[in-house]
Amino acid sequence: MGAGFAATDRFLAELRENRLRPGYVLLGDELFLYERCRRAVIDTLVPQSIKEFCLSDLDLAEATIFEVLDRARTPSLMAPFQVFFVRGLKALYTRGAKKEEFDAIEEYFRSPNPQALILFIADHIRIPSDPRRMDLEDKNRYERIRETLGDWCGMVELARVDEADALRWITSESEHAGIRFDTDAARELADALGADMMLIASEWNKLVLYAGEKKQVTLGDVETMVLAAKQRSLYELTDAISAKDTARALKLLQGLLNASDGGEDSAIGHLYMLARTFRQMLVILEKNVRDSRAIWQALWQGFRMPPFAADDLIRQARRYKSGREITRALRLIARADLELRSQPPDKRLVLEKLVFDLTREPKAVLGEMSVQYAMEL
Repeated sequence: MGAGFAATDRFLAELRENRLRPGYVLLGDELFLYERCRRAVIDTLVPQSIKEFCLSDLDLAEATIFEVLDRARTPSLMAPFQVFFVRGLKALYTRGAKKEEFDAIEEYFRSPNPQALILFIADHIRIPSDPRRMDLEDKNRYERIRETLGDWCGMVELARVDEADALRWITSESEHAGIRFDTDAARELADALGADMMLIASEWNKLVLYAGEKKQVTLGDVETMVLAAKQRSLYELTDAISAKDTARALKLLQGLLNASDGGEDSAIGHLYMLARTFRQMLVILEKNVRDSRAIWQALWQGFRMPPFAADDLIRQARRYKSGREITRALRLIARADLELRSQPPDKRLVLEKLVFDLTREPKAVLGEMSVQYAMEL
């Protein structure tokens, strides 16, 4: 596998071979690679029967680093090993020097609890498939994290995947599944979804099921299953949301949920696609994009929508009065993501409430948004 997977492959090898360090920083906003690491850690270190005692999802927007380290330092009476996923790392690098916080981190990692693993999530940094093209602000953030945590934690770069890596992943997964995935079909899948690995993995699973006993996926299969259905359904949903049409948005959401397995990965995948689309709209609005010809300069490779959706997305973006409204939508999606990861009794209700909030006028939820949701998508 190429550079886009190299860092996570090294981390997974350390996990398999029981060579883990006491802490890691997962650097980057590539959700597919993050989920790949998260699933592997949980499958290896967190028995399902005692999951609630082994696994903790924390956020530095809500808990202090002192509380996180205290929990990691304290052995569990119910679990032989504990795993802590800690979001909101950005909070450690804002508003002051945080000398006491970093002193506490150094003190912990000088004598860490051998029965605990801490994984800090730095998803406020974007690492492109070619690191030389990293934004200067992201470079500075990256270096600051490496300078302060690099001596104690392993650095796992979750860089964006390029089309070549996406093609290799499709080929490799298909071979493992005993499926012949035609070259032109794989190329069309990667190209149509902009090397977006979350979407590609989801659609690959459906195509393999669709292939059935014939054990082959063709270009026609990709055109029929991917482009005509999933993508258009998503943009129909965001169209209803941007038009503040609650009834239509809920109906479209039900269609998406009924077409998927409804599990945690599926629900998180829908949120990821919503967040990605709203981020695209934010760029379109901020760069004042007015036609599809200009959209390819505004959106970078790997962050573009399929050509058929360009005009629709420009129209949807321009329904919002300001970037602040779209940022509010992203915060609502981030809150729903946190709720889904806390194992709610009904994931469908979380998504339905999100649609209600997204289709209401901003002033209707002004009080709710006084709380800062620090996770950035």
